[in-house]
Formats: sequence, C-alpha cells, structure tokens
Amino acid sequence: MKYGYLLDMDGVIYRGTEFIPGAKEFIQRLRDTDTRFLFLTNNSQRTRRDVAMKLCRMGINATERDIFTCSMATARFVAQQKPGGSAYVIGEGGLLNALHQNGYSIVEDNPDFVIVGEGRTMTFEMIEKAVRLVAKGARLIATNLDPNCPTEAGIRPGCGAIAAMIESATGKKAFSVGKPSPIMMRAARKQLGLSSEETIMVGDTMETDILGGVGLGYRTILVLSGGTTKEELPDFAYSPDLVLDSVAHIPEEPDFTTLPTSTAPRVGSMSTLD
Repeated sequence: MKYGYLLDMDGVIYRGTEFIPGAKEFIQRLRDTDTRFLFLTNNSQRTRRDVAMKLCRMGINATERDIFTCSMATARFVAQQKPGGSAYVIGEGGLLNALHQNGYSIVEDNPDFVIVGEGRTMTFEMIEKAVRLVAKGARLIATNLDPNCPTEAGIRPGCGAIAAMIESATGKKAFSVGKPSPIMMRAARKQLGLSSEETIMVGDTMETDILGGVGLGYRTILVLSGGTTKEELPDFAYSPDLVLDSVAHIPEEPDFTTLPTSTAPRVGSMSTLD
C-alpha cells in the first residue's frame, strides 16, 4: 500500500533551530518518491508562510501548501459554525491571519467566539476581558490544549494553560480544534486526498500526535526524538504502531501487515526499547 504522511514538526523534524539528524534526508526521500505529506503544527503563532520560510532557511524546500496549522483548522471550524462571524482573540499573527482569510472580523465587544492561541503578547487585562465575554455568552475556543510550549530556554505556558485560566474563572470548557482533535487531523488527511488506511501520523508526543492518529484509524509512528520517552510508553492505554528513534529510521516502504491486533505496545524498531 502506498502511504502518505502527516508530520509533526518540533521534536520530529527539528528541535529549536537544528534539524534532527536524518530529518532533512527523510523529507527529500518523500519528495523523490512522490509521497504525499503535510507538516502539522499546534503552534498558532506563525502563518503558513512563516513556517514554510523557517523550513526553507533551515534547508528544506517548503511552500505554504506543505503546512497545516491549528490556526487554519480553528478558523475553518468557526467559519463553518457561523459564517461571517466575529471573534475576540488572544493570539498572534498566524491565528489573526487565518481568521481574516476565512471571513472573520476581530472585535473587542460582543463577539461570537473568544478564541485563544499561543503568544508572548498576552496580558492579564486580555484574560480579564475574555472571562467577561465568555461569561456573557461568547463561546470559548482554543486552538489547542497543549499545556506548555518548548523553547530553546525551556518550556513556557502554552495555549492550554492560558485557556485553563478562562475555564476556571467562568466554569465553561474550551472546545479545542488542534491535535489530537479529529477536526484538524481529518481535514489534513482530506487535503492530501488520502483514506484513513493510507495515512501515517508521525509524532513525538503520545497525548496529541499518536492519540489523534489512533482515534481516526491512521497508522501511527512515535519517534523518540522529542516529547515522549520509551519509559513513558507503559503509562498509556493506547499504543503507536511503530516506535522508532527518529524519522531517519522510517523504512521506505513501512510494513504494517504483520503487526499484532492486541492493545499491547506494538514496537517496530525493538532496538529503541533495549
């Protein structure tokens, strides 16, 4: 079977500003074999063009068409729910741009939605305003529920942590569109024109990448180059199809036909668990 790939980025393709060894060659192999793929990111700060430019400057030839962000998924979702609506936004350029492209207006009062993304420009006054708007009836959306974001200096509060303040103050739960939400992951698959059986989700985090893939019936590959360690795998009730050190170890033609059907951990590269 010819597979296509949904690829997480940070911890899978790069860490900070450095490629994970073998990642650049893996992407080139996908291009050389005309294998369909998309980069998926739960980072709502950057536009698709920004993300593509980062990859280009690092040495991977990428265009906007190669990128699928949680901002895109969120903007498309609210536009389907209420076309031509309005939102109060805690977030940065990637989210604002996606909302504008989907016909949404950014407002300060009486919005249809309060939408929370990542960013370093958030103030407590913005949180206060969001709390009051949600209390008055605006629906609360989070681009993702990641509690923290990795940076070169260490972790910082993520979208999930920001949304949690509003949830706690209002008693309203945020609806999340980013990974592992099927809304984002199904939309990305459809953009590639693949069936569920033809789709491989490659990620470094069990709670987002792998959970999302398992929930939609995709094949899943966990790489140990990022967030999840091999010691943590027994803590999860679900398992990836393969566990590999990095994308450099993904075979040219992955064979999932011999995998067991039990819920026990299914490990493709046994050396990674030694």
